[in-house]
Amino acid sequence: MRSRRSVVPSARQPGSSKGLGPARILAALLAVLALVAACSGSAGGAGGAPDGGARLAEVEPLTDPGAYVGPSSAVLADSAIVPIAADPQPVLPVTLTDAQGTGVTVTDVSRILALDIYGSTSRTVFELGLGENLVGRDTSSAYPEIADRPLVTANGHELNAESILDLAPTLIITDTSLGPWDVVLQMRDAGIPVVVVDSHRSLEGVGPLIQQVADAVGLSAEGAELAARATADIEATVAQIAAVAPPEGQRLRIAFLYVRGQSGIYYLFGTGSGTDSLITALGGVDVATEIGWDGMRPLTDEGLIAAQPDLVLVMSKGLESVDGVDGLLEAVPALAYTPAGENRRVVDMDDSQILSFGPNTADVLDALAVAIYAPEANR
Repeated sequence: MRSRRSVVPSARQPGSSKGLGPARILAALLAVLALVAACSGSAGGAGGAPDGGARLAEVEPLTDPGAYVGPSSAVLADSAIVPIAADPQPVLPVTLTDAQGTGVTVTDVSRILALDIYGSTSRTVFELGLGENLVGRDTSSAYPEIADRPLVTANGHELNAESILDLAPTLIITDTSLGPWDVVLQMRDAGIPVVVVDSHRSLEGVGPLIQQVADAVGLSAEGAELAARATADIEATVAQIAAVAPPEGQRLRIAFLYVRGQSGIYYLFGTGSGTDSLITALGGVDVATEIGWDGMRPLTDEGLIAAQPDLVLVMSKGLESVDGVDGLLEAVPALAYTPAGENRRVVDMDDSQILSFGPNTADVLDALAVAIYAPEANR
């Protein structure tokens, strides 16, 4: 049995000498993995993923999803942004303490940069009704509404100080998932207010993340309304999924693999990575949690065989990087010794969507549920 090569970042908090908590270690690791993948040519570009997929309410679910053979892709039914307010009026100035404990005063939100590894913060600004105030974007903010804004990230997910300063932002909202951190510190030194939001992504964190972004732009009331809407949508979707998922004891065993073939990176995501809450919401059993796999760790043949997943979730660009399911089985031969490998049961979804945990999380869950429980619907 062989272990996989991997890249492990420093467990030091950006801009601090203190150790990281588990959530920030995960965010830092994901950022490094994404950067290495981007340098190998597997990062996603502008334009976003196509939508038009079926909705769970419209399809006939499989009688026995565990017996299905073949891969499928999760496609959002509708990726359009629906602002909570048409013409919001930010209440400024606002003084707050961000996720790193830094006091920040925001006086102007006319030129905003909202940057993170999945595009969650920029989409939240759009959903709050301030999309026109966004002057640039990160690589992962690739949805149509923002695609015409200039990129401020290079090599995939690397912040470019010159590009940021050229846009003269009056506010930067970010987290610790992008780097180098010295660029963020440089922006603060230049007098630009920088609000750092929580980097941890999970189903439970959707509402709090929305509220943090809303507070930063002076739209706390609208943030509470958007958070309530997103939370209600998630709860309704989870209930809908529960109605079609197999009962306790027969649920699909699901593993989330992070794959970047050109770089030789193969990770199994576990407890605390966000994938655990995603898999549970999808009516599955998170096998990584079951075998005590915390955070994001290099995939080993032993770990994968011990997990025995019925189904594997992957990011679309990751699957492309190994030339599809056949390439994945060749790159990870241990997968063939699991039900997922035997049945070629691999579900992929766009990199910027599957773990974004933003305002459209309910739609992401719905799309994944269709791919899992009604895989023929989008063919």
